[in-house]
Amino acid sequence: MPPYYAFSVAVAVLLPALFSIVLPQITNAGTARLEIYSIETLTLTDQQFLLGAKDGKPARIGGELRLPPGTTRIPAVVLIHGSGGVGANVDGWAQALNAMGIAALILDTFTGRGISQTITDQSQLSSFSMIVDAYKSLELLSCHSRIDPSRIAVMGFSKGGFAALYSSMKRFQRLWGAPGIEFAAYISFYTRCDAPLIDDEIISQRPIRLFHGAADDYVPVEPTRRYVDRLKRAGKDVHLTVYEGARHAFDNPLYPPVLSLPDAVLTTNCRREERQPGNIINLDTGNTSTWTDACVTRGATVGFDPHAREEAMTAVTDFLRAQWNLNT
Repeated sequence: MPPYYAFSVAVAVLLPALFSIVLPQITNAGTARLEIYSIETLTLTDQQFLLGAKDGKPARIGGELRLPPGTTRIPAVVLIHGSGGVGANVDGWAQALNAMGIAALILDTFTGRGISQTITDQSQLSSFSMIVDAYKSLELLSCHSRIDPSRIAVMGFSKGGFAALYSSMKRFQRLWGAPGIEFAAYISFYTRCDAPLIDDEIISQRPIRLFHGAADDYVPVEPTRRYVDRLKRAGKDVHLTVYEGARHAFDNPLYPPVLSLPDAVLTTNCRREERQPGNIINLDTGNTSTWTDACVTRGATVGFDPHAREEAMTAVTDFLRAQWNLNT
C-alpha cells in the first residue's frame, strides 16, 4: 500500500458560490487549493525512537496541504501543532505562508491516534514520534508536483516545536529520515529542550530559528538558551528570539492575555539526560525518567500577546523571504 492517500479540492476562482458552499472554512484568499492526506507513520516510545526500533505501533495521521495559486514549483512549510492540537495559531501561520506564495502542510498528529490533547497527559504520545511524522511529511511533499523539494521547511509549536527542532539532529535523520532529502530550515516556537540527548550538537548545517516568551512558565526559556549557546559554540546557524512579557502560545489569537491551565503537566523541576543510548534518566533518582516521577508537577499559563505575535510573524516571513529569494 502507498504511504499516503489523498483527495483534493480545487477552488474555482470564478465560482464564489461553490467556494462558499464547499469550503466555508477558508477565509484566506491566498489559498487556491486544498489537498487532504492520510499519512502512514508509527507511534513509538522514547526508547523505540532513540534506538531506531521499527516495531512501533502503525498509525495513520492527517495532513491538510494548502496551496497558493499558480502552477510553478513553490516552497513549502510543514506545520506541527502543540499539545492542544491544531489551533488558531497554526491556521494563522498557514494563511500567512500562503499569502507569500508558500504551501503549508498542517499536520494533525493526534486525531488518527485517538488523541484530542496531551496537555493533561503527555504519556499518550511521545514527542519523538512527532519527529517521525515530520520526516514522513517531508517525504510526501518532496514528491509533490507543485513543491520544490529543496525548499521545504518545518515549523512547530511547543510539543510540535520539539519535533521541528530535533528533526535537525543527524542521528535522528539517519535512523528515521528518507535518504537524500532534508528540511531546508527548522523553525521552532516555545520549545522544551531541557533534557540533553546523545549527539544533540551534531545537527544540520541548515538554519535553525527559535522563538520564545520570557514569561513562559509552561516551558521556561532558560534551558533553550543553554542549548542554543551549545549549538552556537559548535558553529551552527541557530538564533533564539525572546519576547519580554510573552507567555506560552503567545501567537494564538483566540487566547486571552492570561489563561490558567491548572492540570497541564510540567517537567520544569526535572533534571533529565540521555546518558546511555535509548535511556533518558532522571538525574536525581538515577532511574529511567517517567511521567509519574516526583519532579513532575501541574499548573501553567498560556496567553496571547499581539505584539510578540506580530514581531514573530515579521521575523519568520522575512527569514523565509531571504532564504528562498521571494518577492512577496
